[in-house]
Amino acid sequence: MEEIQIDSPFITLSQFLKYTNIFESGGFIKMYIQNEGVYVNDDLEFRRGKKLYDGDIIRLMSGETFIVKSTTVQ
Repeated sequence: MEEIQIDSPFITLSQFLKYTNIFESGGFIKMYIQNEGVYVNDDLEFRRGKKLYDGDIIRLMSGETFIVKSTTVQ
């Protein structure tokens, strides 16, 4: 599981996926979320604007797993 550090209390799912550097562009991220979905804390999510908070676990269909770590937890 890879930690992704953010410097705000939350981040949207699409912004978070940009930080992972797995996808080539925002367009690919949009299509991936709409077509495949992303597991957020074991719930399948199709909303790009889903807010992620410190400690949330993100899992892609391909198996990559990430955890959100915020430096400004509120």
